[in-house]
Amino acid sequence: MAGKTAPKPDPRKAIVEALMRLAAIQPFEEIRIVDIAREAGVSLADFRDAFPSKGAVLAGFSRLIDRAVLEGQSDDLAAEGGKDRLFDVLMRRLDAMTPYKAGLQGVTEWARRDPAAALALNGVLVNSMRFMLEAADLDHEGLAGALKLQGLVIGWTRVLDVWFEDDEPDLSRTMAALDRMLTRGGGVAARLDDLHRLSAPLRTFAAALCDRRARSARRESAREQTQAEEPAPRRMRGGWPRDDEGPVIKPA
Repeated sequence: MAGKTAPKPDPRKAIVEALMRLAAIQPFEEIRIVDIAREAGVSLADFRDAFPSKGAVLAGFSRLIDRAVLEGQSDDLAAEGGKDRLFDVLMRRLDAMTPYKAGLQGVTEWARRDPAAALALNGVLVNSMRFMLEAADLDHEGLAGALKLQGLVIGWTRVLDVWFEDDEPDLSRTMAALDRMLTRGGGVAARLDDLHRLSAPLRTFAAALCDRRARSARRESAREQTQAEEPAPRRMRGGWPRDDEGPVIKPA
């Protein structure tokens, strides 16, 4: 009986890991796509099928880490507070990122040299943190949720700065930094939630006002359309119809 054929390696994962290896040893902006393809053992055509750019590879790396964290999700901390749940989720994220630590440090240094890159990476991190909050069963909807997400991204990057320099096996410095960040962030998030609740009547009134104005505009538009479709009134001159608009009735 013939043996089973070995599964074909995933070129996307090979490309992601190749980029992270290269980012660990050379400036990110000097890495060319052809270098990544060569390191990954794929053709340029395969690279193009998988990713449109180096930046897209970084987004693919972020999704790879997201998946590793989300696949490790359990209900062990379901009864714990929100801070403890998020602490556990983010520590699992650090565990998943550990094999790529040197490459991530290279990417972070590149972002500090390139504001456009920093802005793009911020968007990638916001998407990842959205799922980290979901994994911790924490709300992130609406304006308050968007502010929480951005605040978490900023705090997370500061924690990473500590992590890059933390060589202790137990990551004691990193865990302390993460705990401080979540404590401060929790206070800010609570104030945002309070503000969101207090502003609910105002937001309801504003929505109703906008809806009323929209209905009024629709009625006015319908009225104008009706008037445009009605025949124009016969024009008068000196109290009598014009010759070209019908017979002229002369006074007796």
